[in-house]
Amino acid sequence: MSVDLAKLNAHLITRSYVEGYTPSQADVHVYKAISSAPDASAYPAVARWYTHIKSYTAEFDSFSGSSKAGEAFFGGGAAAKEAAAGDDDDEVDLFGSDDEEDAEAERIKAERVAAYNAKKAAKPKTVAKSVVTFEVKPWDDETDMQKLEEAVRSIEMDGLVWGASKLVPIGYGIRKLQITLVVEDELVSLDDLQEKVAELEEYVQSSDIAAMQKL
Repeated sequence: MSVDLAKLNAHLITRSYVEGYTPSQADVHVYKAISSAPDASAYPAVARWYTHIKSYTAEFDSFSGSSKAGEAFFGGGAAAKEAAAGDDDDEVDLFGSDDEEDAEAERIKAERVAAYNAKKAAKPKTVAKSVVTFEVKPWDDETDMQKLEEAVRSIEMDGLVWGASKLVPIGYGIRKLQITLVVEDELVSLDDLQEKVAELEEYVQSSDIAAMQKL
């Protein structure tokens, strides 16, 4: 069975994970069923989630929870049918039964579509944001960490706001920069951000997403 990316995208617009507030076996189950990275232009929330979960590949076996929650996002099957039956009661049935082909049935269908579209248009769009803990490692203990941080903070992207930071010892006199940032999920690609940080090769050895949580 394949993953219904449209349904998964709608779910992840306001969530960081398939189930709960930390990665679980439900995320692993859905991630493994997606053959390649989703199209970020068509499914931005799924693309963001996919990149985030991919970073945990080595830890998949340690995740708790059940894979059953992920079944709701697979096309067909009993789990998908149960998930569809549990959708919001306010959703409007856009189509009449197949045998209603007369003019009256078409009129009713058109009224339902209009009512559905009007209801959706009336709902204000929520801007999805995430709080990210970002870590940047220097080359060695001689790297000027103040200049490293200044260089990182000089990166500007629409929807990106840098926050508080601190230096964390990692051994042999070397400290890494740990910095908090807030991003608008639809505007900021964390992959793009890491690429920009990697360009600061005078100071930066590597970077990593240590944590991410929806606002």
